[in-house]
Amino acid sequence: MTELIIYAIIFLLLIGHTLMAAKMYRQVHENKTLSLQERNHWKLKALVFPGYFWFKYKESVK
Repeated sequence: MTELIIYAIIFLLLIGHTLMAAKMYRQVHENKTLSLQERNHWKLKALVFPGYFWFKYKESVK
């Protein structure tokens, strides 16, 4: 039973990571003020640590 709970928690974390990365990826892709290189840089960051870099991206865009 403990394994099932652990797997469920890991699954939820993975889904959250994926949804956050997709949200950031979409926002960066729609931002036309960034150059192609900057967009690619932020997209790569979105895949690695989306939660952390989402706030960094929001601060840099303001």
